[in-house]
Amino acid sequence: MEGHILQSQLWAKFKEEFGTPVVNAGNVWYTKHAIPFSGKYYGYAPRVDPLVVDFVPLVKSLEDNNCVALHFDVPNVVKGTKEESLATDVLKRHCVVSPRDEFAKGNFLVDLSQSEDELNSKLHTKQRYNINYARKKGVLVTEDHSDKAFDKFYELYSATGKRQKYYFRSKKYIGKIRELFGVDDQVRILSAEIDGKILASWFLLAYGDTLYYPYGGSSEDFKNLQASCLIGWEAILYAKRHHFKTFDMWGAAVDLDDVTDQYYGFSNFKAKFGGKHVIYIDSYDLVINAGLYNLFNTANKLRWKILKALR
Repeated sequence: MEGHILQSQLWAKFKEEFGTPVVNAGNVWYTKHAIPFSGKYYGYAPRVDPLVVDFVPLVKSLEDNNCVALHFDVPNVVKGTKEESLATDVLKRHCVVSPRDEFAKGNFLVDLSQSEDELNSKLHTKQRYNINYARKKGVLVTEDHSDKAFDKFYELYSATGKRQKYYFRSKKYIGKIRELFGVDDQVRILSAEIDGKILASWFLLAYGDTLYYPYGGSSEDFKNLQASCLIGWEAILYAKRHHFKTFDMWGAAVDLDDVTDQYYGFSNFKAKFGGKHVIYIDSYDLVINAGLYNLFNTANKLRWKILKALR
């Protein structure tokens, strides 16, 4: 089993080249983040598989690297699976439940072992209608990895982030991902267009038997043509044609009915593609220095309150 792309050696290389220190110890890749005015660091390890962690060398590594704690952010174990109790037992023996999650705790996973007819039958009725409508109106989805296609993708992605007021990555950040993962053909850019005008574009990452959908954007122009619905469906079919086992939609809300959730809008959109809505187990912290760990969490909580008040 490959594990999650965020725990891959290539992702670690990307973070390192982008300027974040990365350490590998105990079958875990973690990044180091400086705690201001302390000379200490906080470790961050997203999507870890707790069942493969070797805690003895990991703890030593954290001590050697002056880390106060290591945040296991949303471990890659789905609630309700046979791995849940095993993973939770491991984490409880060595860690404490974290007061925060950085990554989305929900997700949609599309099982690509199903036939195309089965996948189609699980689409929301309105989504199926929108997909057929887009096709009927002449919207086409194409694959293009050129610089021009990437520039257009980023234009739509950043414009969507600004329009919908969510955090989006810099062009330099995604460009570095493209540079490193593109070497082994792990980057796929799909675009939905009509008469040469691109209306939506998705940036996909291939790793192991999974195709991930981390970034996407769309234009407000010709919004009624439902290009985003079509590109999502074509991305799923693309993943199936290229023999991936899972289409991972990267993140979603835990409660799909909570309109106040920051992930509500795109979760509602993703839900209509018929994937399985999953919720991951709690995040945990491996604490090395309890005093500084508690002080850091208190300061971090205050920081987020201030940031929310300024929005």
